Amino acid sequence: MAYYFIYPEKDTTLYSHPDRTTANTGHDEILELAKEKSTTTGLYYPSRILIKFRNEEIKDVISNVIGHSAFNEPLIEKSSVALQLMSTEHKSLTSVLNINCYAVSESWQQGSERYLDIKHGVTGSNGASWKYTDDTNFRTEWQTTNFAAGTTGSINSSQITAGGGSWYTSSGFFGTQQFLDGDMMDTNLEVKEIVQKHSASLFSNQTYPLGVYNHGFIIKKPDSIETSTVTSFGEMKYFSSNTHTIYPPRLAFKWDDSTHNYQSSSKQSGELSVSLYKNKEKYNQNEEAHIKVHVRDKYPTRQFTSSSNFLNPGYFTTSSYYSVRDAHTEEEVIPFDDDFTKMSADNEGMYFKLYMKGLQPERYYRILFKHKNTEGTTVYDNEYNFKVIR
Repeated sequence: MAYYFIYPEKDTTLYSHPDRTTANTGHDEILELAKEKSTTTGLYYPSRILIKFRNEEIKDVISNVIGHSAFNEPLIEKSSVALQLMSTEHKSLTSVLNINCYAVSESWQQGSERYLDIKHGVTGSNGASWKYTDDTNFRTEWQTTNFAAGTTGSINSSQITAGGGSWYTSSGFFGTQQFLDGDMMDTNLEVKEIVQKHSASLFSNQTYPLGVYNHGFIIKKPDSIETSTVTSFGEMKYFSSNTHTIYPPRLAFKWDDSTHNYQSSSKQSGELSVSLYKNKEKYNQNEEAHIKVHVRDKYPTRQFTSSSNFLNPGYFTTSSYYSVRDAHTEEEVIPFDDDFTKMSADNEGMYFKLYMKGLQPERYYRILFKHKNTEGTTVYDNEYNFKVIR
């Protein structure tokens, strides 16, 4: 089974605060969902996040990596696409938080300005803002009335400036996630249906409602939270594509590519010795690696034979999985996933595919294995390290 990551072409935060309705923050390191309190009015004003991934990369992963002409259910029965933003500092959050994600219905420009530019007296904008899709020169306003079929936008509040993006609302254009008190705040929004709509447009020029052009995603709080200007849910902050960390947003494609053409029952129980077999220590960031795993009994049964037992391939059970962590930060890049990280097996032993293009270059990673058998579950973490290079 497989994971494949692509990273944003552009992203930005849109602020409805009266002092920032025409401000662009396309070059900020942080994206945020927040409600800012105005010192003038005393009201709370919401923000929204825009994020877009390249058409070329979406087409490439679907047609060349996954190997299908379109990303849809009849072709890939077990699959997922998740919009993942990595959390940073959060403040004063309520115990239950919901966020929604939609397919954007208008084109927009990222811009290269920052939140701090406002405090430095910058009044112009060279990219998308709450009011404009482009900048303060062309002043192309977001659609706020007379929406096209299946779309909506703006905000239903007389106290907040109209604008803030436009998006598709019908079935297949929506994702949501709920956070409870104590949860990790990273997003994992399921957007497969939205990507299917983009795919239908990219591969076969389908139009609404079968397909829509890829203008990216908008992430926002529910309408009832945004329009309540007397309360705040706190601040949810995420790393943007401009971050200098290893945590930029990503679109995670997950699908089942596991095969079990050969499976031995000899390793269902007992202590095992697990090692990587004929694998490199360094991989180019464009490589598709076949990671081979050598499994054998730690204490093999003594027997007379003309060849070494160590030459015979061993096997985990079919309930075996891999995980990838950043070797320095211990960040779980690819988790143990019963649906999408199951290992494969052939007559040479266990293996799985690992796509280096989705990993950050010039970093070390570590592979872990999880094996379920009649004696329970064992995790093998024996410094199986490798580096991704440019």
